[in-house]
Amino acid sequence: MTKLQKETIYDIAQRAGASASTVSAALNGSWKKRRIAKSTAERIIAIAAEQGYSANLQARALRTSRSGLVALLIPEYNRFFSNIAQTFSAEVRARNQCPVIISTARIPEEERKTVSDLAAWSIDAIFFVGSVAPEDLSRHCAEAEIPHVFIDQPCDIAPSVVTDNRTGANVLTREILLSMVRLGGVGDTPRETIYFLGGDRTLPSTRNRVAGFSEALYAHVGRVDPEQIIAETYDLDVATRSIKALYERLGGLPRGLFINSDSVFEGALRFLATLPEEELRACAFGCFDYEPFGQLLRFPVHMMRQRHRMLVERAFALLGSENAPILEQVNPELYRATLR
Repeated sequence: MTKLQKETIYDIAQRAGASASTVSAALNGSWKKRRIAKSTAERIIAIAAEQGYSANLQARALRTSRSGLVALLIPEYNRFFSNIAQTFSAEVRARNQCPVIISTARIPEEERKTVSDLAAWSIDAIFFVGSVAPEDLSRHCAEAEIPHVFIDQPCDIAPSVVTDNRTGANVLTREILLSMVRLGGVGDTPRETIYFLGGDRTLPSTRNRVAGFSEALYAHVGRVDPEQIIAETYDLDVATRSIKALYERLGGLPRGLFINSDSVFEGALRFLATLPEEELRACAFGCFDYEPFGQLLRFPVHMMRQRHRMLVERAFALLGSENAPILEQVNPELYRATLR
């Protein structure tokens, strides 16, 4: 049996009526820098796909010091980070590169070790999401000459794109307050006000959400009690214990509750599911994250959805900024609950 010869870059060039260097630029994602027409690049990529062409990444790394691998480091696989990962994967594959997605659980030592391992593989670029020590990671990447961008976490010495958490939290808080007016308004007792639940105030995202929450509340009633902000961790079990402890301390649910992230929301639901529907409907809920199954709950929840696609797209746009400390913010979207 005659063994079929593997398609080469020169075969693709001949079929596309282009030079081998143009084909190479189209397949490795550098066609924009080479000012090659998008239509030409797309035609080459389509021909390569039809012919079953795949680059030998090991040979490419030896020849060009580029592996064709692009990495994404995320803290965990919740809905938001999973959406980021899915969009990132599609963007990388559209550039004919291979995505590498790694969860580091917000452990600084794990993040640093992962960067070192990726550098040994001649990684083309690294995208960091929600990293604990961004400046430290940026310095490691700079030493290894690895292009990098931060998503959902600003870095003072590298390009970053983040959600406008402060504005988003302010908008969500005001929406919760409007619902509270329908339920009787904000009063003088601890149960007649709104509480902020979950998050980690050592992280900029939580600090900015607390600031937006406080600004909206202060504008509405002229004061914010420190006890209204319960933000030490995103842990699900802690969220369950925290909402249970608040319920017991107040003798019931407060009139309003700002829940900071889908993981905290899941933890809170473990306790809220034990309560009768009339108690749940007496509280105005808001969550800074989007959970599509939220509309099926026994009580309405306003949600602030982060634009994961735009975050990733802007991160790729910033990748060629020579690691300048640029910060871009993306406005989230408010999903108002249907009050039943």
